Amino acid sequence: MKNFFILAIGVMAMTSCQTQQSLYSWYGSEDATYTYTKRGTEEALAKAMAQYEKVINNQKGLRKVVPPGVNAEYGYLLYKAGKKEEGLALLRAEIKAYPESKKFISRIINQLEK
Repeated sequence: MKNFFILAIGVMAMTSCQTQQSLYSWYGSEDATYTYTKRGTEEALAKAMAQYEKVINNQKGLRKVVPPGVNAEYGYLLYKAGKKEEGLALLRAEIKAYPESKKFISRIINQLEK
């Protein structure tokens, strides 16, 4: 009985140390977005856009889907960079992936289409 108790505690200790896989892969997009927001340079914009593409195209997180807000953020950057149709398509993709964002994202789309 004593050996069973020691074994049970050992198993519990080992499983509690196990790391969990993240729901989404971010690939440092937060840092790139912060740098672009802070500096506003063309180089920072290009780096942020490259990071967003990586997040969208290479999802290795547990859910295997684009994280909430990424399509919208990248779409807005594309729109501002002159790629209006691509940007609007990504904003619509955000609504499709996360229907709860429809009210907010629809207002952004309406403002951009005016």
